Amino acid sequence: MKITLKQKKLADGMISLYVEYYKGSSTNLQGKRIHLRDFEYLKLYLHPEPKSVKEKKENKETLALAENIFAIRKAEYIQGKYDLKDKVKSKRLFLTYFEELTEEKQKQDSSNNYGNWFSTLQHLKKVVPKNMTFDEIDENLIKKVRKYFEKDALTKSELSLSQNSKYSYFNKFKAALRNAFDDGYLTVNYAAKIKSFDQAESQREYLTFDELQSLAKAECKYPVLKKAFLFSCLSGLRWSDINTLVWSEVRDEGDVFKVNFRQEKTDGVEYLYISKQARELLGERQDPQDRVFKGLKYGMTYNTEIIRWCNRAAVPKHITFHSARHTNAVLLLENGADIYTVSKRLGHREIRTTAIYAKIVDSKMKEAAEIIPELKLEM
Repeated sequence: MKITLKQKKLADGMISLYVEYYKGSSTNLQGKRIHLRDFEYLKLYLHPEPKSVKEKKENKETLALAENIFAIRKAEYIQGKYDLKDKVKSKRLFLTYFEELTEEKQKQDSSNNYGNWFSTLQHLKKVVPKNMTFDEIDENLIKKVRKYFEKDALTKSELSLSQNSKYSYFNKFKAALRNAFDDGYLTVNYAAKIKSFDQAESQREYLTFDELQSLAKAECKYPVLKKAFLFSCLSGLRWSDINTLVWSEVRDEGDVFKVNFRQEKTDGVEYLYISKQARELLGERQDPQDRVFKGLKYGMTYNTEIIRWCNRAAVPKHITFHSARHTNAVLLLENGADIYTVSKRLGHREIRTTAIYAKIVDSKMKEAAEIIPELKLEM
């Protein structure tokens, strides 16, 4: 393994310091060589091109601190390399470690990934003792957690987890164990010792226009959630982009409205025209750096409320926030938008991703052919 102290320029111009653990390379099933790396973000930042004496001093102190941490990490690696158990790390609380991983995902990943880590953490708090340290982890705990997700994991609304939720949450747990092994908190890679859940075939649940209309009229416990969800249905924006949207990215140009933003998932700059009704959902303009949807959160509480909101609206579907994006795609295609335009609006890198929605619309057209009752013909 090669350990290196590296720098990364952030969107706001500051330079983030992190440690890269390079483990070599391997070949995947497609024959493509991939590099195996782990990263530890130190939460230390440098001023780019410091000009003032204060900024230069801060950079010097920050860099010195980063170098000290880097030296410690190299020493810890040597301990692990020669099978010398790190007693300090082994006494670390597992749930605290998992929570820190979750917080890191919030800063660097899309909301969908962060949301899965956050939800996994809430479930793990129910099954893993809060004072459990790494040296107390064994195969019995791993089996206990798997059994919990397999049979016992219920939300507050007593809805069983879907197969894909079990698959995703348990894999996050395994990823944390693998990360802990690589970081020297565990001397056994338990993640390699237990099988994951099978992944169910993905189903893109969406709302019809009438169902969306029913939701618009129904009560939602959290007004900001209702506005954000309906805005996603009308614009096609992902939760992550809606959650981070600030007022400086909302452009009002006479009767034309658009949002200018950097996609969380692809990191690409996008310019998206939105309808007058979508703009009205945003409300009155606030300070440029204020979030448009203040108070919007991701977690079981809001996810459960979407289900309850659907129940109030008599919509018999398992709808998640991401269903709003599917809804936008289907409604656009149903109302005459071409697949290329829809693909560009949704920010898809490949048009075949958008083609899935075209198949849904085509299926609905086939169903419509059988709606009219048969005539009693006399020729």
